[in-house]
Amino acid sequence: MIGRLTRRQLLALTAAGTTAMTFGSRLAFAQTGKTLRTRAYSDIQILDPAYRLAQPEGDVMEAIYTRLISFKPGDSWGWELDGAEKIEQTSPTTVDFTLKPGIMFTNGFGEMTAEDVKFSYERIADPKTESPYKDDWANLDHVEVKDKYSGTIVLKKPFAPLWSSTLPSGSGAIMSKAAVTKAGGRFEASPPATSGPYTIKEWQPKQRLVLVPSPDWKGEKPAFDEIVIMPIDDEKAAELGFQAGEIDFTSTSVSAIPNYLKSPPANAKFVRKPSLAYVWMGMNQDNPALSDQKVRRAIQHAIDVPAVLEAAYFGAAEPSTGIVAPGLIGHREKNLYSYDPEKAKELLKEAGKEGGMELTLSVLNKQEFVNAAQAVQAQLPEVGITVTIQQYDSGTFWVLGDEKTGTTWKDIQLIIGRFSMQPDPSFATAWFTPEQIGVWNWERFNSPEFGELHVAALSETDDAKRDVMYKKMQDLMEESGDYVFLTHEAVGTLASDKINAAIRPDGIALLSKFTAN
Repeated sequence: MIGRLTRRQLLALTAAGTTAMTFGSRLAFAQTGKTLRTRAYSDIQILDPAYRLAQPEGDVMEAIYTRLISFKPGDSWGWELDGAEKIEQTSPTTVDFTLKPGIMFTNGFGEMTAEDVKFSYERIADPKTESPYKDDWANLDHVEVKDKYSGTIVLKKPFAPLWSSTLPSGSGAIMSKAAVTKAGGRFEASPPATSGPYTIKEWQPKQRLVLVPSPDWKGEKPAFDEIVIMPIDDEKAAELGFQAGEIDFTSTSVSAIPNYLKSPPANAKFVRKPSLAYVWMGMNQDNPALSDQKVRRAIQHAIDVPAVLEAAYFGAAEPSTGIVAPGLIGHREKNLYSYDPEKAKELLKEAGKEGGMELTLSVLNKQEFVNAAQAVQAQLPEVGITVTIQQYDSGTFWVLGDEKTGTTWKDIQLIIGRFSMQPDPSFATAWFTPEQIGVWNWERFNSPEFGELHVAALSETDDAKRDVMYKKMQDLMEESGDYVFLTHEAVGTLASDKINAAIRPDGIALLSKFTAN
């Protein structure tokens, strides 16, 4: 049973933990009034939609930027009008839209126009921008401006993910052309202008980010006077914060889901959602220790995935077969390689590693990932591999494989990763193409066939054909020896009974749509 904790107990427990929490400075913050206090699993770094890094930034962008359409909360996927007064697919390659009049940018940058839509979408698609999200607009030819509020999105060819994962996501955010241009073409954590119902009041790195209603917002009045977002890496610590009454909404650890289903905290609502995210153990094929595919294949055979998940999630997460979750086009029913330590030993002998070898395993210092790493560390000695675990905070971990940040990408050997998802398989495969090597493809998996299939599947509108293509792509990933697929997890959320939480079908919060009871 999960009991309710006092503030003193909370502070004692978090002080004893390994995760750096700084609730002390937050405890005196708004306890009354229409303030929503939420937790993010990491701090923001970049709020430029073209260069965003992680879901917590997406959560903030959802509240401060306007898109043509936005995701609807609920149990089934759908969208609703956001900045668009109307929008219609008029042919396989054209989408007509008309903006609502009166959507204002902050900081004096005026009213949103079709020219801003053109700038925003063409900017991400332009190779010169070097946006990691350019595939979200891979088939964009141009945006034709008809008048102040109207235009046409013109595609080079049909684009399957347009309505499900491009227009309603961060890549669909409409930025002020004048503001971004004045900022030099790009920005990081300080947007030169926002356009959503909320705007940023203050950001104290690693402490909190505070949103307040935008003074320029002409739409329905936002529900809260403030939204305080606290970066807390460790979900267990966030759960303690919720139980102490310091947080109104948080996702929970996966391992806690069974307990919360049986006994949710008082005055709270617990919701379990299927997750689209994926967790895997990757192997850097360009690291000398792992350059032999037989070594990587041996490790695939040496990992008992259900045992790893039991250690990490206490039975609350199911094994995955790839990076595409059940229910989406391209989901595989089974893996290619199974747990077989004797086969692993044979392969290591063929690779000349029968005398043993040492490897490092890099992991985010989140308890469930650390537990998973420790399970891997306990299993691999059976085949003669000794593993040293290297833990990192989120700010350091999420740039380890980025070539532009430094040379740590060369030192990565084994790594446990987790990526968030949008409801289209292309958003999963986009990060493992040859073009993503040194960006988000940290295994440096280099398959031209995979890259070609990814591009082709973006334009394929026959679901049956797309299904075959995405399954083949995951086969190629596994055949490379670079990946051990672990789980899609599950998402648990705790919400105070003082609020109505707006959540996507995969458990992602839509902060601008939260309301107060």
